[in-house]
Amino acid sequence: MALTNVSTCPCLTRPFFFLQQSRSPTQNCHSITRIARPLNCLPSSVIYETEVSRRRANYKPNIWDHDLVQSLTSDYQDEAYAKRAEKLKEEIKCLLQQAGNPLDQLELMDAIQCLGVGHIFDEEIKEALNTIWVSCNNNGNRGGIENYDLYSTSLLFRLLRGHGYHVSQDVFNEFKDKTDSHIVSSVEDMKGILSLYEASHLAHEGETIMVKCRNSTSMYLKAFKGSVDIKLANKVEHALELPMHWRVPRIEALWHLNIYESEEHMNPTLLELAKLDFNMVQATHQLDLRKASRWWRDLGLGGKLSFSRDRMMECFFVALGVICEPQLSYPRVELVKVCQLITTIDDVYDVFGSLEELECFTDAVDRWEIKSIDRLPEYMKICFLALYNTTNEMGYEVLKDQGINIIPHLHKVWADFCEAMLVESKWYYSGHKPSLEEYLNNAWVSSSGPVILVHALLLSKQTISTQVLDGLDKCPDLIRWPSMIFRLCNDLGTYKDEKVRGDAPSSIDCYMKEANVSERDARNHIEDLVSDAWKKLNEELSSASPYPIHFINSAFNLARVVHCIYQHGDGHTVQDSSTKDRLTSLLVQPIPLNVG
Repeated sequence: MALTNVSTCPCLTRPFFFLQQSRSPTQNCHSITRIARPLNCLPSSVIYETEVSRRRANYKPNIWDHDLVQSLTSDYQDEAYAKRAEKLKEEIKCLLQQAGNPLDQLELMDAIQCLGVGHIFDEEIKEALNTIWVSCNNNGNRGGIENYDLYSTSLLFRLLRGHGYHVSQDVFNEFKDKTDSHIVSSVEDMKGILSLYEASHLAHEGETIMVKCRNSTSMYLKAFKGSVDIKLANKVEHALELPMHWRVPRIEALWHLNIYESEEHMNPTLLELAKLDFNMVQATHQLDLRKASRWWRDLGLGGKLSFSRDRMMECFFVALGVICEPQLSYPRVELVKVCQLITTIDDVYDVFGSLEELECFTDAVDRWEIKSIDRLPEYMKICFLALYNTTNEMGYEVLKDQGINIIPHLHKVWADFCEAMLVESKWYYSGHKPSLEEYLNNAWVSSSGPVILVHALLLSKQTISTQVLDGLDKCPDLIRWPSMIFRLCNDLGTYKDEKVRGDAPSSIDCYMKEANVSERDARNHIEDLVSDAWKKLNEELSSASPYPIHFINSAFNLARVVHCIYQHGDGHTVQDSSTKDRLTSLLVQPIPLNVG
């Protein structure tokens, strides 16, 4: 293979930051066996197998041209729109405070969140829910709602649990039938059944009542979705495809805007604010996207590694899904860099590198020393230095601004990720078929979820306690379970393509072999594991977490964005019409709006 001179790559001409810390093997928090380093990975030896047979995934070229991305602009940065938005905000605040009864207030808060403007009214919603919570404790869990029915009880449960209040599942006991196996409700009460279905997805592990609620409502909705009015039928179909709690808030806001506009009790002030805010936030995201695209072009890595996926736009979608708050531009842009580096390194391990080269690259990342590149082939030198410089630059910015050296933490998640990827490469080259347990113990790390979430936490430039920093080495559940959901959704979405490429075993393969079942049965089992992981993750909402709220949101949002990406296939790799339309609606086209 012809190789380009490494000195021409921009990623090698950037300044180095020598903030290093050696990593103890005992720091690994997952069950990957440490790799015994081969002798030829000593710094004195140069490894490059010129005749090695390499796999090719034949990834399609990027369809999002850099110049096109740089041309994205928006009129919604104008001061006149900001002033109009402020006026509308004040009107909605008054509505929240003056709601006639608790149910009206709950429905308004729900609409605010569904339409994507919850970030504007954080304090008002917290205050209102706290008042309702106090009333719940003084009024038998009713929250001041008289003659409460299945719909209002489910709405109350979902909103309170979603904001960290530990509402007991026992509130639904009143609606169970005599056999204790189904929720009693008129089949005509599809609104109530749908509300309970959505609430049931905030269940915790071991909550049998919530499991029964989910099973019963799912059965009702599937049986009767064709016999209700068209508006409600659309909501039922949407919920059965993916529950609200598992959906990306930004995309969900677009869907709800279309639905809300035709609602009988639609509030025109809230509708205008939601559209206006969507367009104003989109303008902020466009600025972030242009900045990230310039970084990727200047780095020059995409042009050097022709075997790897150039997916800057899709990486921005991941970062946007994880960190959607408009005020968090800096960590969002940095997270785009992380996601593109993950994509590139993933292709090094899964597609191009020989096992011997991958062992050396893993060792170089583990050592985290410039001299480690001496024994790497040229394409790996470029990749390592891009990772090394980008990570150290991120660490430098945080050290400069906050006086905290985060590089050891960033280095650790990258080293763990590469270790996990190497384990899978060894399985591929040796033909080893792991058990499902063995696979999952490694796969939640190789999903790259820990890399994404640790960067999301440490790059936020917000105060981080010593307790949180020390706890990162123990792999908290707030990182583990979104990463597990990431891996399982990825396996479900990419299984067919990876089988064609002959990749290493996935969770579906492992369970098919272990349980001697069909692909369909294995998929059902993996989907059950996704649900189980969500129950464990949900518990993090109501626990006394030391983590800042923005990071808790990021952890849940990572689980949500992978559902979106892999729901109908590999939405990160395949730039088909649905992926393109989704990105266009989020980042290119504003919502038509006549400002009052």
